[in-house]
This record gives sequence, C-alpha cells and structure tokens, in this order.
Amino acid sequence: MVTMLSHIDLIIECRDYRVPLTSRNPLFEESLAGRQRLVVYTKRDLGSKGMKQDKEREEMIRGWHKELGNSPVLFSSVKDKKDVKSILDFATNHAFATQSLTGSRMLIVGMPNVGKSSLLNALRKVGVSRGKAAITGAQPGVTRKIGSGVKIVDADPEQGTEAVYLVDTPGVFVPFVPDADHMLKLALCGSVKDTIIAPTTLADYLLYHVNRVSPKLYSQYCPPTNDVNVFLEGICQKTGRLGKGGVPDIEAAALWIIQRWRQGNMGQFVLDEVTEDGLKKKMEEEVGTSLSQAKKQKKDLQRQRSKARFMESQGA
Repeated sequence: MVTMLSHIDLIIECRDYRVPLTSRNPLFEESLAGRQRLVVYTKRDLGSKGMKQDKEREEMIRGWHKELGNSPVLFSSVKDKKDVKSILDFATNHAFATQSLTGSRMLIVGMPNVGKSSLLNALRKVGVSRGKAAITGAQPGVTRKIGSGVKIVDADPEQGTEAVYLVDTPGVFVPFVPDADHMLKLALCGSVKDTIIAPTTLADYLLYHVNRVSPKLYSQYCPPTNDVNVFLEGICQKTGRLGKGGVPDIEAAALWIIQRWRQGNMGQFVLDEVTEDGLKKKMEEEVGTSLSQAKKQKKDLQRQRSKARFMESQGA
C-alpha cells in the first residue's frame, strides 16, 4: 500500500460502525500519515436504529475527528443508496479539486471484514451502474491481494472531470490486541475467523451485550438469563438444532445466533462505549500498549542472545 501512495489521490479508510474505536488500526496512522483521507464508518444499519441517541453518537464521533483536524467523516450502509451517493459525491468533488488528467485513483483500506469490498461494489453499482467487481464473504480474508483500479465515477466532459477509480486492498489486522474484550469485539464482528475463538465463548459475550440492550431480543428462545448454556439450549429446542437422542447441538446454535446478530436480526447496537474523549483515550492506550510490546520484544531478543552465547560457551 505504501509503495502505491505516490499514485493515490485519496485514502478511504473503513471502520466498523459497531466498533468505531476497536476497528481503528494504528498501522494506518503510521503508514498513511500526511495523506488526504476520508474515514467511512461502514455497516451503519447493523448498529443504528436512526434514533436520537444514534445521532448523538455520530456527532460525538465527528467531534473526535474534528478535534484531530485531519479527516472528514461519513457514515454508510451499502443498503442505503443515499449513504453510498454521499461517498460518491465526496470522491467526485475531490477528483475535481485534484484536476488529474488520467483520472483520480483512490485506495480503500481497513480491518478484515470491515466491509471494504461491499462498499466498493455498492459505489460501482450506484456510480456507473455496473455489477460486482470485488468478491465478498462472511469470513475475513476473502480479498487476498491489492486489486487493479475499479471505476466508480465516469468522466464528465461537461463538468471537466475525469473518471474516478477505487483500488481494493486486503484487510490489515491490528499489530496488537490490548485485552480479551477487544479481541472478542473484533471476533464477534467477523474480523477474526470463527475458528479462532470458541463459538460458545462468542455467544456468551453476545448474550452479555444483548442483556445490556434488552433481553426481549431473545424472548422467543428462553426467559432472561445470564447462563449461555440455557440461552443456547433454548435456541436448539426452538430451531431444531438437535443431535442424536435429541441432544442440543450447542456449537451449531452458537454459530447460528452469532450470524443472526451480524446480519442485524438480533438487535442493532454498538459494542464500543462512545464518549467525547473516547478516541483520545484509545490513542493513549495504543501508545502504552505499543511501548509494552516493544519492551517485551526487546526482552525476548535479549533472552535469545543470552541462550545463544551459553550454547557457544558449551561448545554446542
């Protein structure tokens, strides 16, 4: 990505609306610093009901970036043509301002499975009325390499603008995960493959968040509970996920309910706590964690060197 920057006019960084802090990758801050960037919070429909508190949250998020003074912000659902059009308008206006003779090239980046390829396809469909150009999937890692430019805006001789091309990229995972809570959030949102963390563990974490919102969301499966086994057994009985002898298939129920939430069928809510100083605290946390990781790596290197010297002294 870094080697391509001399040919890129704008970076479009995608972050998951449901985890606006956790899906921020400090690697992009280091590698793409100084480049013009648009931050798009994707999957808005999965975390927002359009209510007053959702609008207040979005204003708070805008405030984060305004305070830093470096990036415009848009919120998007690929299902909402108006949201997609707002990104296209931004891209068109930016391309007009750059006055490129060969067309404007933009790079879309973000964490795994944050919705980059889906957004690219939506922009292409609305912008130039053409079909999918990027493969999408429920699991992270579908996009394996940087693609060629995909046209999302046609040239307009009357307006004097050239075409706009968007380059898709593989998801880039964070260099470190500070704690289990962050990892569970990323896994629940699909940024981590489902084989990494036990489905029942993720379902338990989902149950915790659903209980904070409203236990009524799963009332069709079982009464309000904090016990994930009761929760999943209720789902098995209701949906027929039973093995031999009528034994509940707990893991299958866990995977099913996780997918239900990811599709917006188990409530629409945000996992991160959004506060006015949320981004500032997140950045301070990243610096602290980065320093501790660096110290750990230094200690590991010192141990390896000591071990090597010892082996040499023993004639090994």
